[in-house]
Amino acid sequence: MSGAELRLPGADGALRTYTMNSPRAWERPTAPLTSRVAFAAAHVVADPLGENRPGAPAVVDWDHTLAFRRHLWSYGLGVAEAMDTAQRGMGLDWAATQELIRRSAAEARSAGGRIAAGAGTDQLTGAVSGLDEVAAAYEEQLAVVEDAGAQVILMASRQLAAVAAGPDDYRKVYDRLLAQASAPVILHWLGPMFDPALAGYWGAGDVGVAADHVVSLIADNAAKVDGIKVSLLDASFEEALRPRLPDGVRLYTGDDYNYPELIRGSSDALLGIFAAIAPAASAALQALDRGDLSAYDDAFAPTVPLARQVFGEPTYYYKAGIAFLAWLSGLQPGFVMVGGLQSARSLPHLVRTFELADTAGLFPDPPLAAARFSSLLSAYGVV
Repeated sequence: MSGAELRLPGADGALRTYTMNSPRAWERPTAPLTSRVAFAAAHVVADPLGENRPGAPAVVDWDHTLAFRRHLWSYGLGVAEAMDTAQRGMGLDWAATQELIRRSAAEARSAGGRIAAGAGTDQLTGAVSGLDEVAAAYEEQLAVVEDAGAQVILMASRQLAAVAAGPDDYRKVYDRLLAQASAPVILHWLGPMFDPALAGYWGAGDVGVAADHVVSLIADNAAKVDGIKVSLLDASFEEALRPRLPDGVRLYTGDDYNYPELIRGSSDALLGIFAAIAPAASAALQALDRGDLSAYDDAFAPTVPLARQVFGEPTYYYKAGIAFLAWLSGLQPGFVMVGGLQSARSLPHLVRTFELADTAGLFPDPPLAAARFSSLLSAYGVV
């Protein structure tokens, strides 16, 4: 299926005919992936008839949201639920988050899929009194995740970053939470490019000093830590951190720019871009399982320019690209997001995203993708 055409605007605004590529034949795995643990951080599909304006409670299209998770599991990937990709702190309120965790965990049991879910403190919407209030908020969310039957991801907390006076305050909160966790958790280190409110996390502005603090925390609680997701977009830093972790503690790369080299180098993965490139990510990991590094590179290489586009500055708006590509791929009925976040990327940005996804062979139905994007161009007045 190839040769679908549409008219796209170039950098000068002039329209040109673009001919789409044929999709690649991505094979689903017939056995579990073994060489790495890989989670895709999944987005939520908004109900197009819901009042999903900025500041309004989220109205979720549950059927398509859960179907998207089944899509990810079908490619052998785990689902990282209720993370920043699902618009935590950017449109998805705590009431909708609880329902998302419960519904997705139940769906995982039905589908036999792996799931982990974020426990944070985002139900605190006003001024925070101190560490005890932050810890109590974490405890409430930790209980929701554990009761649902998902693995816990202890998300980085804006509220903790705001009230912590230094590394000792982070230790007080995290030691308290890890002591209560019923199973090993995944820690979460999200850099300020993903959320400016998290600058100086772990109690230090210098990431090297912050790494010392988090390594000490993990070493003292190694039995309760499955791994740490690191999203700093710094491959050299991640490569230096990985061997400092205790035996058995995983480093889950959250580097959506440099993931092929980091996964090849033994990082596991917890990535938002995997939601957009699930077939290619699965193919690469299947190749790694069989020791075929040429096929690994062949699957991943065309996705890197796309990932760098989707996660381009301001990086925290990458969620719009994930939803956009899901829509073009036929995985959801419309390009609409909770909080109205579909407006977060410009039309030229979306044009380039479309072209790079097509180059990577990721659209399963090119005529559908062409028709849908043409309709969006028309809505923008590009005819």
